[in-house]
Amino acid sequence: MNKTRSWLRLTFLLATVPLIAAGPASAERWVRPSQGNPAGFRETETPAPGEMHCHFEFNDRGRGPNLDTHMILGDDGLPREITTTGNDYMKGSVNESFSWRGGAVRWQNSQEQGERPLDGPAFYLSRESACPELGMLASALLASEDQQLTLLPDGEASLKVVGERTFTAGDEEKKLRQVSLTGLGFSPTFLWLDRNDAFFAATSMWFSFLPEGWESVGEEMARVDDAANTDWTAGLVGRLAHPPELGVAFKNARVWDATRGKPVDAQTVLVIGNTIQAVGADGTVELPKDVEVIDAGGKLLMPGLWDMHTHVGDLDGILNLAAGVTTVRDMANDMDKALALRLAWQEGTAIGPRLILSGFIDGPGPYAGPTKILVDTEEEARVAIDRYGDLGFEQIKIYSSVLPELVPYMAERAHHRGMRVSGHIPNGMTAEQAIRDGFDEIQHANMLFLTFWGDEGIDTRTPARFTEVAQRAADFDFEAPETLAFFELLREKAIVVDPTIAIFEGMFTARPGVVPATWKPIIHRLPPQVRRGMMGGGLEPPAGQEERYERSYEAMVRMVGEVHRAGIPIVAGTDTLAGFGLHRELELYVEAGIPPAEVLTLATLGSAKIAGRAERLGTIEAGKLADFILVDGDPLAEVSDIRKVTLTIKDGTIFRPSEMYRAIGVGQ
Repeated sequence: MNKTRSWLRLTFLLATVPLIAAGPASAERWVRPSQGNPAGFRETETPAPGEMHCHFEFNDRGRGPNLDTHMILGDDGLPREITTTGNDYMKGSVNESFSWRGGAVRWQNSQEQGERPLDGPAFYLSRESACPELGMLASALLASEDQQLTLLPDGEASLKVVGERTFTAGDEEKKLRQVSLTGLGFSPTFLWLDRNDAFFAATSMWFSFLPEGWESVGEEMARVDDAANTDWTAGLVGRLAHPPELGVAFKNARVWDATRGKPVDAQTVLVIGNTIQAVGADGTVELPKDVEVIDAGGKLLMPGLWDMHTHVGDLDGILNLAAGVTTVRDMANDMDKALALRLAWQEGTAIGPRLILSGFIDGPGPYAGPTKILVDTEEEARVAIDRYGDLGFEQIKIYSSVLPELVPYMAERAHHRGMRVSGHIPNGMTAEQAIRDGFDEIQHANMLFLTFWGDEGIDTRTPARFTEVAQRAADFDFEAPETLAFFELLREKAIVVDPTIAIFEGMFTARPGVVPATWKPIIHRLPPQVRRGMMGGGLEPPAGQEERYERSYEAMVRMVGEVHRAGIPIVAGTDTLAGFGLHRELELYVEAGIPPAEVLTLATLGSAKIAGRAERLGTIEAGKLADFILVDGDPLAEVSDIRKVTLTIKDGTIFRPSEMYRAIGVGQ
């Protein structure tokens, strides 16, 4: 996984690609560092041949699994029986079982159950496991004749050896093989195996699994894995990017005028290089000789979409452009990774949107976010802000463990550097206090509700920032004087709100084993193991509280509409699955009562204005950069038609969503 974006983003990735330790041993321990900080561990014991006991736990800002697994293996190393109990990432209960007896397999967990005959080798991937399943899968794939295996309940995995590398920790040296597994998600999963082809480590820039004593090599291994993943995505550029040689013209287009909020029919748009040269009625625009001409067929040509709350990785570039998202704002990432992606996407050596960077800053402590940039003093804050500013980051994101007394200084310093200030509301503050101390923007709609309970001692560094809203928002009074006064403060200070409402739809209303509303329109298109990851459910409501959680979610949707109607600017951000998540976010804004045309405006020109890019982006006009999309539908009337993007043009290069989706295993 690239990063910890939010509950849904993290759970989706954990469920899709379980993080695995090493192969069986009599008694061994692996650690899970996060951004260099200890975050958890895994212990495995083999009391007898073919039997394994595993324990796995980690803490991520008060969240994180605590699991115990008992496993029986066959002579071929494939699991025959698995039993797992404990709690998942969001502290929901886990009780999962799998058995393979005779010629039949059976499985059951909170999301799924089933059975089927089986007459050949196959590997069951648990939804939640404390044991080293991916390591065992890698070993089984290496032992198979063609490095392929059927996955249970569905799918197929394959393995390739990428290369070898020697690593040193202290006085010990190991020669390891890097392998890639495909069939688990949209892109390959990279693992490290030892000379016995047993699992050694899984690494990323955000967190890793390493044998105890090898923590010092985690970053080096992660860089190698990251380079391999970058090479994979870069290899797609030649197949998926189509830069016109002499320019391109779109004729017979219905061009949406984002400034006036209405379309203009029968238009021609001429692009030379990366710039829009002319826009006018069909037959009035002089086209250069040999320019490529595309008949839009009356389809809607509109500015590229903006996602203002992402945490990007390599694959997100393809997912975003395929969905018509041509600009994104990253709200927290590994600094080096974010800078490398911005450069690669800008230069076209990899596929991705324009990238605006926000620097993530938290305070030290047990609930610190996954970042190395932790500050506890004004001097530390100054150094962090200046470092981000020097590297071209355009704003800072203040997180939950920052000391409230540092916020005024941090805001002043960031503003001095010409940077915006946004974030979570630090523990011990309210949104009102943060605004008065210099915030320009607030991330996540739950933070708006929490300001009204700020004197009740809710520790917003923990999952209480979700559960308290889930239990209370159903009774929120939108007409109360204090609510209206808060809205007036937001309007007076021109505070921007980044609601990320789709993420709360999953948290508050999704139930295990049921297709969540967030992903209903597209779940059938996704790879099998990704589909499983979508079915994990959300927060586990206390007994009898399911309806209350759903009403609290309805209140969150209403909050978005009330904020908009109060004249407070909104930006569309997701904090969830790239591309598809923004489509759902926009649908929910319409459900909140915002007209579709206004929703499209805030996701295009409105975002460009807030990001200081409106001079070159956000509308289809001569002289602006060629970032726009062709939509086979009318999202101005039915916003869900925004899902029907047939072409994406970013920086003058043409991308075909059908090709991009096919390259990562997404169906039409």
